[in-house]
Amino acid sequence: MTPADSAAGTAAGQDHRLAPVRPGRPRVLVFDVNETLSDMSSMGQRFEDVGAVRDLAGTWFSGLLRDGFALTAVDASGRFALLAAESLRVTLHGQPLNRGVQDAVAHVMEGFAALPVHPDVDEGVRALASSGIRLLTLSNGSASVAEGLLERAGIREHFEALLSVEDAGVWKPAGGAYAYALEQSGVDPAEAMLVAVHPWDVDGAARAGLATAWVSRTGGPYPEYFTAPDLTCASLTDLADQLSSG
Repeated sequence: MTPADSAAGTAAGQDHRLAPVRPGRPRVLVFDVNETLSDMSSMGQRFEDVGAVRDLAGTWFSGLLRDGFALTAVDASGRFALLAAESLRVTLHGQPLNRGVQDAVAHVMEGFAALPVHPDVDEGVRALASSGIRLLTLSNGSASVAEGLLERAGIREHFEALLSVEDAGVWKPAGGAYAYALEQSGVDPAEAMLVAVHPWDVDGAARAGLATAWVSRTGGPYPEYFTAPDLTCASLTDLADQLSSG
């Protein structure tokens, strides 16, 4: 085999890995929570409330995820709330705060307890549940945050379990987090589908053997360096339509 043939074979293998393949109907849907179900756009107002720049909300949350992943990569772990508060303290340093930093951190963190779901979530969850598919959540955050979110939205009853990586001992996208969800739901990887807005979560679940659905609310491109989702949907109602017609 020539180097060119080898390169072509490698490229073909990569193309195959990245090519979406429509899965069969899953028995279980595993939902990410933060940003997938919850609409976090109001967190910017929390930053403004304490005298900080609104756009820091996105910077802070991205940095929080990065640091959680970094700890996971070295076989360490930390509770989401603790990492969130400490990274927030660091992020707010140098901002013209109108109150003490600890009070500012507390005010921003309290925003998690008031987040709404995205507009499509109510109808989409009800449609998916009525189709007979089992629903559960798997979050890098606490189960109590997911509980409050779904209770406020009036859709908690449609989820059989609200899981947190705090019980798995490792953050997503590490394989152990998805294995924990599979163990709790009693299904094989091929029988479950992760639903997430984050490409890194989709990639992690795919590597763990689950089918995947990427919720692309912005319509932007999916990163080619991650394993492509089996399904791409604009909303949870779109996902319900795709699974019902599959």
